[in-house]
Amino acid sequence: MSEFFDPREPVYQASAPGRLDVMGGIADYSGSLVLQLPLDRRTTATLQRIDAPRVDVMSRRADADHHATVGFDVLRSRERLAEHLAADPASHWASYVFGVAHACLFSPDSRVPPPVGGFRMRIESTVPEGKGVSSSAALEVSSLAAIAAAYGVNMTPTEIAVAAQWAENHVAGAPCGIMDQMTSACGLANHLLRLRCQPAIIEGHTVIPPGYRFFGIDSGIRHAVTGADYGTVRTAAFMGYRIIAALSGLHVERNGDRVRIHDDAWRGYLANIPPAHFVEHLLPHLPERLLGADFLALYHGITDAATRVNPLVEYPVRVATAHPIHENTRVERFAVLLSQLGDSPDVAHEMGELMRASHESYSACGLGSEGTDRLVELVNEAGADAGLHGAKITGGGSGGTVAILGRTNSEARVRAIAERYTRESGRSAELYTGTSAGLAQ
Repeated sequence: MSEFFDPREPVYQASAPGRLDVMGGIADYSGSLVLQLPLDRRTTATLQRIDAPRVDVMSRRADADHHATVGFDVLRSRERLAEHLAADPASHWASYVFGVAHACLFSPDSRVPPPVGGFRMRIESTVPEGKGVSSSAALEVSSLAAIAAAYGVNMTPTEIAVAAQWAENHVAGAPCGIMDQMTSACGLANHLLRLRCQPAIIEGHTVIPPGYRFFGIDSGIRHAVTGADYGTVRTAAFMGYRIIAALSGLHVERNGDRVRIHDDAWRGYLANIPPAHFVEHLLPHLPERLLGADFLALYHGITDAATRVNPLVEYPVRVATAHPIHENTRVERFAVLLSQLGDSPDVAHEMGELMRASHESYSACGLGSEGTDRLVELVNEAGADAGLHGAKITGGGSGGTVAILGRTNSEARVRAIAERYTRESGRSAELYTGTSAGLAQ
């Protein structure tokens, strides 16, 4: 590191963890309650200011140093920055750093005058990429916290999380929800962050009862929220909300391919629709699948600022709309049972059933994978006799990691399942067994 930084000048450092999505997952963008565990895998950003008007980033990835640079002439404009990064796929990994740098220093919401000099930053991380444990959020949150400290910008952890999500959506081009950044910034070790994603209301931190743990096993199948499946399902959910608005007689304003819906009852979130009302009055009127062009001809656009309806894509509107409505109910119930688990071990069975239902709903949306299905199957086969009560796919799905509810003493059995999966599939199955606090500076 000494060759990268000037030893005569101060450095600023921040560290943030990845996360394990215990319950909630893709329902976050529809306003659901989510339960998230910060992992002991962390990303550390170390920064030093320089006089030159540019940002230099170095990251140690795959046993090699990777470098990326952007000048202030590009960094000042979100549009130019996004275009610059899109034209250079090899530097996409740095888009998360450049995105939060723009948000902090040059966006209309910046709290400092545009600086003259830039910075160099070194990234070191133990959060694996493409495993569904939110390496991007850990990078964004740690980088933004270090930038804010270096330039004297006072930001709360929640403000850092919101700005980081904006950068991922609008610079990196990944339509993620808010739960990853909030967990990375605001999580507590050995607690589940209880987050109501409307848009980012922390309802508390729920302690994991003594005798129980949450584990993660990576399927070895790369996951990315920039993937077509995730984006398609997210867009389909917002299409469903737009159709529901029409069915319910809500007032809609058009603005190009965006719409604004005046919704006092559900406040713009599918998760606020009561499941019984949805099933009885709305679900029968939703198309199972709908071509984007047909949707646009009828409804003109959606409220989501992070995605657009592609006229050529057929969207799974019904299941994508139903998922967050029922998932929110599952998460609410899971949270209640978790608070009872220490005194009433029998509720672990119902918690496992809720995880199973969440996993099946992912598959119905088209976000499952044969690897994660097999891991969940192996956990369920081992069952309560092995101290394992349930498992589900996490985050954006389509591969990535499964979350497991187990007893504290069941780690050996979890490792045995991972080893069996590796023998069967030929894929490396990494384990996540520890937790840590959120953002540290």
